[in-house]
Amino acid sequence: MHRRFVLPFLMVIAVLLVNGQARAAGYALYEFSARGDALGGAMVGRADDPSAIAYNPAGITQLPGAQVMAGMTVIAPSAEVKTPFGTESAKDNVWFPPHAYYTQQLNDKWWFGMGLFSRFGLATEFSDDWAGRYNNYYAHIKSASLNPVLAYKVTDELSLAAGVEAMWFQFTQKKNIDPTGTNNPLNDPANDIRSKLDGTAYAPGLTAAVHYKPLSWLAMGATYRSQMELDVQGWADFTKPGSVPLPPSYFDSTHASGRIILPDMVFAGVTVYPVEDVSVEVGAVWTHWSTYDQLSIDFDNDLAPGVDSSTSVKDWHDTWRYCLGVEWAALPWLDVRGSYVYDQSPIDDNHADYLVPANDRMIFSGGLGFNFEPWVVDLSYSYLHIQGRAVSARPEDGVVSSYFQNGQAHMIGASVSYAF
Repeated sequence: MHRRFVLPFLMVIAVLLVNGQARAAGYALYEFSARGDALGGAMVGRADDPSAIAYNPAGITQLPGAQVMAGMTVIAPSAEVKTPFGTESAKDNVWFPPHAYYTQQLNDKWWFGMGLFSRFGLATEFSDDWAGRYNNYYAHIKSASLNPVLAYKVTDELSLAAGVEAMWFQFTQKKNIDPTGTNNPLNDPANDIRSKLDGTAYAPGLTAAVHYKPLSWLAMGATYRSQMELDVQGWADFTKPGSVPLPPSYFDSTHASGRIILPDMVFAGVTVYPVEDVSVEVGAVWTHWSTYDQLSIDFDNDLAPGVDSSTSVKDWHDTWRYCLGVEWAALPWLDVRGSYVYDQSPIDDNHADYLVPANDRMIFSGGLGFNFEPWVVDLSYSYLHIQGRAVSARPEDGVVSSYFQNGQAHMIGASVSYAF
């Protein structure tokens, strides 16, 4: 691949990134490469392929010359919500967050990298007449991050990196509004007000990372990604039922705005090489989800006399994600990988809702890497299991007594790399 094709290639991937994303703990995503998926994200200490831009950009000083990687992870999630009014299954959807990276060694000390990937995404969809429709029946978050970085090799053992992140973010939610104000699931859905909220935002962020390999059998690293404040601007659309007369000025469609703080995150990992062909990494990700205390929407025009805003209390808490990834170079051309991940949910039982109908997760992954220099092909499969959760009724929020069950996802990843 000639270098003049790299920028158009990354632009194509950027267009792909605006497509649907998948459910995550909270709404963070970690599917940055097929190798990373197979290793459960245990790539912060390793950081030895182009996807290091996402996991630990200080590690790109291990990559000679110029290298490029691209691919995607196909994700098929499913879940059910059991209520006194029946069991509702989330609609089947398949999402495919892609990724693309380019690294360039500038000289013996400096490296440049550019990455396109998605760090936040959400997709939840139920029937528009189900028992939880007054809380949510459709939610979609899409994001795309452009992340240029510079890495500096301080010594042969120590490297540092810094970069900026430019994020595009889109939020869509659909739910019904009960004109009677009771949020009774037995109401006739034909009498509901249908609401749809669309908003888009752009935000900058910072990236800083360190990679340290003091011994041939030991490597470690850490990455910090800063908090991002989003000024979401969009439109609130309301469809009023013909069967329930409302004053003309009630629930007219209007411009809407809101403020969302995306959390800062810290990635860390330690890799050991107990024998020449085997590496084992233990890693963790800390996410500052407590910044997400509420979701407030302001409307330019009153929806009713004195009603010019809407606020949902979230009160999320900070979380940890733990991973263990093992890689074995079984043959000169074949790598075998496996991992386990435990991912905490930031939502407690008192604030759980149908926007993110989930709980703590476990992920079991495996994969293969095929090395045919200068090409590398990585494949992965992951099974995600979401623990069940009982939720008490909160009529004021449109939440009925519920049990989240059978939450799972099948994920297949593929990446192709080329070294110039």
